[in-house]
Amino acid sequence: MAQKKKPSTSHKAVLNRRARFDYELGDEIVAGVALTGPEVRAARDGHVQLKGSFVTIKDNELWLNNASFSMKLNEKGKVGARSIDTSPRKLLASRKQIDGLAAQKQGGMSIVPIKLLTTGRFIKLVIALGKGKKHYDKRQTIKQRDLDRDARKNLHKF
Repeated sequence: MAQKKKPSTSHKAVLNRRARFDYELGDEIVAGVALTGPEVRAARDGHVQLKGSFVTIKDNELWLNNASFSMKLNEKGKVGARSIDTSPRKLLASRKQIDGLAAQKQGGMSIVPIKLLTTGRFIKLVIALGKGKKHYDKRQTIKQRDLDRDARKNLHKF
């Protein structure tokens, strides 16, 4: 008997590229995300935006705030209609990890989501401790990126 083929999604991870620009990132932790069915479908389809999202600690639990999930609406007559939901979602991490993050957060660090992993059975979120960059640090990053790009371009010419 032929087995049913699962539809493959082109998105394997949703990245938060802005986080690497705005923060100097440190330790990374992979945490699970408590999602409902439509939220899981949106994540697997790549309809998630992590830009501007952040992680807070409330009642000794991690919460993902301001991440927008664009979920399909199942209404008759509206093909492809989507609803954007930015409500907080609970992150699943061990007590030891949460306590370590809380201690670092007291020291002035921020907890920033880096990417949402959708490969495999579970949906995971990679979070990192970050310290906010100043404007002059961001300008230096842009300058270095431009220099690297020019060097690569000149290398390919020859």
